[in-house]
Parts: sequence; C-alpha cells; structure tokens
Amino acid sequence: MPQVLDPAKARTIDQFIAELRLLKAWAGNPSITEITRRIHRDWQRAGRPRGEWPARSTVGNCFQVGRRRPNAELLLAVVKALSGADEAVVSVWRQSLRAVLGEAEAATRVSASNRLPSGLSALVGRTGPAAEAAALLLSEGQALALEGMAGVGKTSLVLHIAHRLLAEECTEVPVLFAALRGSAAQGPTADPAAVLETFLRLLGVTGDRIPYDLDARAALYRRLLAGTGALIVLDDAADEEQLRPLLPGAPGCRTLVTSRRALDGLTEAARLPVPPLAPDDSVDLLRAAAGAERLASDLPAVQQIAGLLGHLPLALSVIGRHMREHPAWALGDYYREPLIALALEDGVRTALAASDARLPQGARRLLRLLALHPPTEVETAGAAVLLGEPFTTAEHHLATLAAEHLIERTAPHRFRVHPLTHAYAEERLCIDEPATHIHQALARLSEHGPGCGAHIRLETRTIRGLRLREGNGLLQQLHAGRVLAA
Repeated sequence: MPQVLDPAKARTIDQFIAELRLLKAWAGNPSITEITRRIHRDWQRAGRPRGEWPARSTVGNCFQVGRRRPNAELLLAVVKALSGADEAVVSVWRQSLRAVLGEAEAATRVSASNRLPSGLSALVGRTGPAAEAAALLLSEGQALALEGMAGVGKTSLVLHIAHRLLAEECTEVPVLFAALRGSAAQGPTADPAAVLETFLRLLGVTGDRIPYDLDARAALYRRLLAGTGALIVLDDAADEEQLRPLLPGAPGCRTLVTSRRALDGLTEAARLPVPPLAPDDSVDLLRAAAGAERLASDLPAVQQIAGLLGHLPLALSVIGRHMREHPAWALGDYYREPLIALALEDGVRTALAASDARLPQGARRLLRLLALHPPTEVETAGAAVLLGEPFTTAEHHLATLAAEHLIERTAPHRFRVHPLTHAYAEERLCIDEPATHIHQALARLSEHGPGCGAHIRLETRTIRGLRLREGNGLLQQLHAGRVLAA
C-alpha cells in the first residue's frame, strides 16, 4: 500500500471518502459494477443471504461525499474489495472509520436552549463596546459577530448585550442559544445540521417534520423565524461555513455571534473586534475580583500587574481570585514569573492551547519561535529569519496567527504578540522544537539580524533558559551583532 494512502489522517466522513477514492485509483480504478461483483463474491463466501447483498447504486454511493449516515460495514467491504482482502490494510481503515464516525457522533451532541445562560458575573469596563455593538445591530443589519483572542471576554459581553436587548422588549420574542464549540480543545465542532434540528424542535417542530437535508432544515428555520423578532446567540463559532446555515436572515431577527477567528468571509454580518481591557478598566476588574481593600495600598503595583497580564479579562479574574484567596501574598509577590505562571495554570493556558491546536503546522512553529523575541512588535522580516523561510511564507503564517487572534497586526508587515501568548509560546518552544532547530534560528538572527532592522531583539533570559550547547558563545555573538537586548 503506497504511503500516499493514509486513512488515519481523515477527521470527517468526507475526508475518509476522499481517501477511499484514492484507494480506488490505486487499485486500478475498477468500475462500480466490478467492485459490487467482488463484494457479492466475498459475502457469498461468508454465507451472507442474497437479500443482504448491496445493489450497484448502493456501492456507488460509498464514493459520494455529503453523506451523514454511512453504512460502515459496506464501506469496509469496499476497502476489502479494493485492497485484495489484505486484513492488515482493512484493519487500518477500520480503525480510521471508527474514529471518524465517533467524531461525527460527537458533532451531533449539541448544547442549545431557548433561553440565555444566566448567573454570569457583572460586566466590567465594556460600556463602550456594548454600546457600539447595539448601534451596529441597529444600523448594519440583523447579525453581529464579536471577534477576539481567547479569554478576552467575548461571551460575557455578548450575553450582557443579549440580556439588555431582551429587557428592552415590550413583548416576548423567541430566544435561541447554541454553543458551537469552535475552539473546543477536545472533540469536533458542533454540526450545523444538528444545531438546526435542536432549534427546530425548540420552535415546536416535531421530529417527523424535520427535513434530513441541511439546506431544507435551514429554509424551514428561516420561515419559522420570519417576522418574529427572534434573538439568536451563537457562541464560539468555528468559521463561516458552520455559521451560515444558522443565520436566520429574516427582517427583525437579531443574531449575536462570538468567535476566536476573524470571520473575513462572513459578509452577512457586521463584525466587531473585542480588544483587551483599557488600563483603568483592568484595575477595576482586579478590584472587583480581589476586593477593593486588598488593592487599596499600592495603585502603581496594581497597574503594573494588569500590564504584565496584557489587560486580558480571564487572566485578571484568575489573579484577582488568587489575591482574594491568598491574603498573605503582598502585591510585590506578584512579579512577572509567579504572576504569569499563576495566570497560565488556572485557565489561560487551556484557552490558548485550544486556539493553538487548530493552527496549521507552519503557523504553530512560528508561534513557538516568537518566544525568542520579546512581546513587542515583530516585523515580517524578523519572522522570516526566525523560520528560515521566504518573506511571503512568514507573512502568510503571521496572518494566520492574527486571524486566530493569537497576535495582533499593528501596521503592514508588523505584528504585536500579547504577553500571555508569548509566555505560552515560551512554554511550548523547548517541548515542541528540537534544541538544534532553536540554535539554528538564533544563529540566523546572529547572522542576519542587523540587516532586518532594529525590531529583531531577543531576551537574554529566554535564551539562557534554553540551555543550548555553546549557549554562552552564541550569546556573545548575538550581543556583538547588536541583535540581543541588553
């Protein structure tokens, strides 16, 4: 079996079928009639009744994408017919199919309801974005997507807006909420067809009236919502493809979306970036989480802590809670190393890892190498040197990281790394990159850094922490080349 055939890489049934088509081509591209004949022969030998033998059209359907309930037994029979009944080969395909079907089943498990989640903490420092979001909903149409990095507070903000909209309603309107699991660390994203099935049931449609086809479900959903003024909240969307069937597109209906990804292709909705908090709001959130008395003694220290956390609401809440629960800790105890470690340990690492897990390989590698650069502006030229790749490749990977809101584009070919994203990259660097590759990246900077401009600068502390062979000599070279921060 050639290496090009790798059913284990399939994550969806459509990807599995694409691999099956490659297997068919590898086997000499036999006709559907011939494959059917081989299956009939194998099933006859196994003593299967003729009434169970598949028709030619049924076998042909095994090569069609877009199927939601494939016949696993028949798919494996096709594999066996194409591979010459090699049990080792069939076993690999069987394991892959089990994994794919398990993913498909998990995707149909939907968390949706006809009411908004409650019990959220009070919103701090988002008066401006909340007002801007309400204005966009009013002026730009019926759908608004709030985008931002992990932990920035998108869900809290969108639910605050949704609750406020409902409070302003004179009459009750239909409410639909769904968690789309777009950034789930484990398991697949929610299947839009399954979400629509749940929504239709919540709208009173009985199971026997729910269409099987995704487009038919979406059309019925839109007909039912037309003229109702419904409010739909779609939390943690994966991408435009997942979202489009769920947008009601009906006059008067309002849809609020959150996503960690930049939904550039979603022309059906207005988009609003959700940045970290302003410095004063960060202090207010720390006070709310830790207790005002706890922070009253040293405002500059509190401001410094908020700055080190990059004004990220999730991290501020984590540290504020730690302050409340550990009164023996003085504010001076929250200097950079323990502060960042505490924030990562209690939720921030998990949130960033979920975004990181869905990156393509090149962007993931660049994210780790950015740990060799302080969390300030990064130029594309510097990223290209770190990677040892062309300028255009580095720009593509940087744009991918920016689309996932792991870094921020500040100007053409310039990007800023959030302090906690940088800290996460530092953790992953020596785990995921061989020391020799790190050494090579540093050597490239030593050779080319001055020619790339003053923005390529490295932290001595980071490099010493790598414990690379000949590390002291490399540090001297980098200092001599004026690439390294003093």
